[in-house]
Amino acid sequence: MKTILFDLDGTLVDSGPGITKCAQYALAHFGIEEPELSKLEFFVGPPLKNTFMGYYGFSEEKAEQAVVKYRERYHKVGIFECTLYPDVKEVLASLKEKGVEIALASSKPEISCRQILEHFDILKYFDEVVGAEMHGPRNEKKDVLKEALRRLGKSAKECLLVGDTRFDAIGAGEVGMDCIGVTYGYGTEDELREAGVSVVFSSMKEVECYLEEH
Repeated sequence: MKTILFDLDGTLVDSGPGITKCAQYALAHFGIEEPELSKLEFFVGPPLKNTFMGYYGFSEEKAEQAVVKYRERYHKVGIFECTLYPDVKEVLASLKEKGVEIALASSKPEISCRQILEHFDILKYFDEVVGAEMHGPRNEKKDVLKEALRRLGKSAKECLLVGDTRFDAIGAGEVGMDCIGVTYGYGTEDELREAGVSVVFSSMKEVECYLEEH
């Protein structure tokens, strides 16, 4: 079995409530009111600055200010406004018992990733945790994956990414890594397949069965 890399938001953790509330908070600072949190779910997954620029036409400077406002709320309360998806802890424990090397690869800041994994008592299952840099160039999924490969001492062909959105699939493709898609998060099966994912599952248990067979 290959080294397995997991995305965090939408794959291991349903972090939508915290992310959307923090996005709502940041947008309100700029006079943009969005009372329906479900309309902000596109914030889950991609780098925050890119989302503020892409969806709201913010300049790079304004987007960076928006990220600061977002994190103002996120680090106080938003970080733990999330829940583990069903069977995540059990599947991670099972994979670890089988001797599988497990890593996290997320576009969320690395320090936040560790805090969340510790909060849910699953950090112990990970051989490596790689996230974005708070104020550095490592931001896109492909850059996070490259850093994960460097730390693990692995080639892309020796690893497999499990993720829920096209950003995971595209990032994996850019570094030459295979990607398994899951649909219980924030991406759709059509979106994942269009981004190059050939295998898509609707639960973590299905992912585990696939990994055991391969």
